[in-house]
Amino acid sequence: MEEPFRRWFLIAALIQTGCLNPSQTSPVTAGSPAAAEQTEQKTGKTGKTPQATIVVDQFGYLTQSEKIAVIRDPQKGFDAAESFTPGGTYAVVTKDGDKHAFTGAVKPWRGGAQDPSSGDKAWWFDFSPVTTPGEYYVLDIERKVRSPVFRIGDEVYREVLKHAVRAFFYQRAGFPKEAKYAGEGWADGASHVGPLQDHHCRLYRAPNDASTERDLYGGWYDAGDYNKYTSWHATYLIALLRAYQNQPKVFGDDFGIPESGNQLPDIVDEAKWGMDWLVRMQNANGSVLSVMGLASGSPPSTATGPSLYGSESTSATLGAAAAFAYGSTAFRRLGVPALVPYANDLLARAQRAWNWAVANPRVLFKNNDDASGTKGLASGQQEVDDYGRLSKRLAAATYLFEATQQPVYRDFIDKNCEQIHLMQWGFAYPFEMEQQRTLLCYAGLSGATPAVSSRIREVYARAMDGEHNFKAFYDSSDPYLAYIKDYTWGSNSVKSNQGNMFYDLITYGLAPQKKQDATRAAARYLHYLHGVNPLGLVYLSNMNGVGAERSVTAFFHSWFAHGSPKWDRVGVSTFGPPPGFLTGGPNPSYEWDGCCPSGCGSAENNAVCVSEPISPPKGQPAQKSYKDFNTSWPLNSWAVTENSNGYQVAYIELLSKFVK
Repeated sequence: MEEPFRRWFLIAALIQTGCLNPSQTSPVTAGSPAAAEQTEQKTGKTGKTPQATIVVDQFGYLTQSEKIAVIRDPQKGFDAAESFTPGGTYAVVTKDGDKHAFTGAVKPWRGGAQDPSSGDKAWWFDFSPVTTPGEYYVLDIERKVRSPVFRIGDEVYREVLKHAVRAFFYQRAGFPKEAKYAGEGWADGASHVGPLQDHHCRLYRAPNDASTERDLYGGWYDAGDYNKYTSWHATYLIALLRAYQNQPKVFGDDFGIPESGNQLPDIVDEAKWGMDWLVRMQNANGSVLSVMGLASGSPPSTATGPSLYGSESTSATLGAAAAFAYGSTAFRRLGVPALVPYANDLLARAQRAWNWAVANPRVLFKNNDDASGTKGLASGQQEVDDYGRLSKRLAAATYLFEATQQPVYRDFIDKNCEQIHLMQWGFAYPFEMEQQRTLLCYAGLSGATPAVSSRIREVYARAMDGEHNFKAFYDSSDPYLAYIKDYTWGSNSVKSNQGNMFYDLITYGLAPQKKQDATRAAARYLHYLHGVNPLGLVYLSNMNGVGAERSVTAFFHSWFAHGSPKWDRVGVSTFGPPPGFLTGGPNPSYEWDGCCPSGCGSAENNAVCVSEPISPPKGQPAQKSYKDFNTSWPLNSWAVTENSNGYQVAYIELLSKFVK
């Protein structure tokens, strides 16, 4: 597993709840009627203001899907004093409060046991029989407590998907965010296009040498920083194109980006924007540059520092080879004649990158590393170990074989696939989605060696029956219905990938007898991200306008920084962050910086250490190790709330499975 992102920036923050209509273009100021409406938790004709007591998917449920509300009684953690015992009868009530569409009793989770991962006792209220489209809430009739309002219908996730994909538009580097696409609240000029920036990017070790200048504009900010990492960027491209290929009907040409209306799905347009940057990163000999470090600013167009790039590496080149090869097939399959030359060029680039990496199997480049002389170049460490390079080479071979059917690629896969952990251990887990997907893709290709294909499929299907997969599903291991073994940095992406693992059984035609259960299991991870969690929080930013009563209001990002009068927290700043960004998620390893409380270099810095409570996220049960904040160093909110394109693509892939 690659080391999680680590961010070292200086901005600052607080916490709160509330939401902003993502479609509005007029400012919403704190204290205004609009802001009051955003933060108000509306009541129906019966039922008190909804708390995080009865938690549901706040966007809603498909008509024929499983529908389970979780009722929670906190026992441990910051909310332990908020005890709750449910009444005897629960109802699904129409939004206006006029009709009880369904009534029933709740079922205690594991006979009233306390869950160690959340510190809660819980009950389940299954209202799956409700299939009539409409808006509803779940009501405890005796206690007069209700859930947030949600919808039932086959269209409930369509707008959510649009905003999730649009997050990439806000992350574009070197591209103007015009108000008609970004909304007036997030309009900005093109970033990093000034002197010595992306169009005139220089080698990190020769910032004064004009002969090293390269035009490397484009691509996406990787996360809450503005850096661009080749290996990670390549995986985002594959994930976006794969999401489209697996669910082409749900991705329209109307997501409100500049390319909308050009007769190509907007997710494909977004992928092409990212692919064009990857093309610029390739050298004439086939190798690919590893990383770019970009200056920060809020908004991004105010960043004035120079852009610097890192040298080529084997891992970056293999990652790019995989993306080029996958892209060549994906763009060719669109059937658009104008894109055929582009697809041909990508394939040629993939082959050149492969050849260079084979000839140069261990060229390393560690950015932001004292020992390597690269301190300060970007942030997260993108270099991988021997296993990581093998994994990337297998991916490149797989997608090159798909594109060319040349035996050299198939032979490499057949010879080396048993070294992947899935095959070695018979264990499938969400931290190796890239490797598992590579093998499953190969197993489904025409021309793959039948015995190897059969073994991969058999091993994966058997691994999904294991302790942390179907066994956990059937054993109801998590009262919030979305079990993962470990909560780590970026746990929300782990949740998404666990859901994707279940759905891969359907996508790749494995275990057809478990199709219904695999669908239910995958959907539960989506519901978790949409509010079925101990915080009753939608882990997407600013989603009030799409139906969430309580969603993320602040997250660590250089643009949407604490103290910004426009883009800090929803309900406090004028606009808050844009809608649709998935945040990192609960992280029990969170800690303030080691300099706290009194060694951070100045009284002002030390004051930040004690400017707000850090429990939560610190010292909580795993699922409660979260706080809706964006305070930078030395409180380091990035370990909990920072976004990442990697989190975003995993979520988009999962969400797209349930968009009708």
